[in-house]
This record gives sequence, C-alpha cells and structure tokens, in this order.
Amino acid sequence: MAFGSFDNKSSNHTMSEINMVPLIDVMLVLLVIFIITAPLLSHSIKINMPQASAEPVVEDPTTIDLAIDDLGQVYWNEQAVSMEELAGRFSLEARAEPQPELRIRADRDTRYETLAQVMGYAKTSGLKRVGFITRPSETAASSSEAPAAQQPQVSPASQEP
Repeated sequence: MAFGSFDNKSSNHTMSEINMVPLIDVMLVLLVIFIITAPLLSHSIKINMPQASAEPVVEDPTTIDLAIDDLGQVYWNEQAVSMEELAGRFSLEARAEPQPELRIRADRDTRYETLAQVMGYAKTSGLKRVGFITRPSETAASSSEAPAAQQPQVSPASQEP
C-alpha cells in the first residue's frame, strides 16, 4: 500500500487523507449480517391454544345488617332476635363462602356491654368482615372543623344508671 499521490511532482511527501473504501466495506458487511440475523431473533413457535368460552363467576357478597336499639334489642336484617339465637346465626354465616359482611348499626344510647357482647359472638364464631355504620354529625357536615365547645363530652362511668 503506497502512501503517495499520483502526480510525480511531490513523491517524497506522505498522503494525509484516510482511505474510506475499507471502512465502507466493513459497514456493508455488518449491515448484511444484521439484516439476515434480525428475523431470526424474533422466532416464534405457532401453537394452537384451546379457546375458553366460560364467563367469570361473579358472587355478590351478602351483608348482614345488625341493628341494636337503645334498650339492647338486636335486629338481624330488620327482624328481632335474641342474644342466644344470635350466636347460632353467626356460626352458620361464618361457614358460608364467601363470608358475609357484618354491618353493625347501634343507637347512640346503646350500652357498650351489649355492643361488646355482639362483637364477641361475631369473633368467636369466626366472622372476619365486621364493620360499623355511622351517621356523620351535622356540625361536621356544615363546617370543616368543629370547635372544641361543640365536641361531645364523655361522661364518667360512675354517672351511668
């Protein structure tokens, strides 16, 4: 490979330009290799998969509305029940699949003892989804923050009848 020009005038100086022909040849070879190998990388196997036409089963979870009035009477979906009957119903419902949601709605004047007894029956029977239904206060609905004077006062346990 000669480093000189084709004119005979300056034969003792070297040529300072890069020969681009070998670089273009290498680039074209690499381009051909990539063109050939690219379809091989996305190789897939065709399989006839079975088609399922079943629709998913949608189960609506049942709810149990349990109301307790201020006298301690318990209502199971608007029907009065005794405390002894309540434990048996809880154990029956705990075995159901999916397990129903128990919604407890108690009167403001309900004794805590009655509410704790109902919650104890629900826990021992195995009910896991227990919730409380409450009503938002009128003062909280009208203003974002209730002043300290309007908040309910907690009476000591010794003053209860």
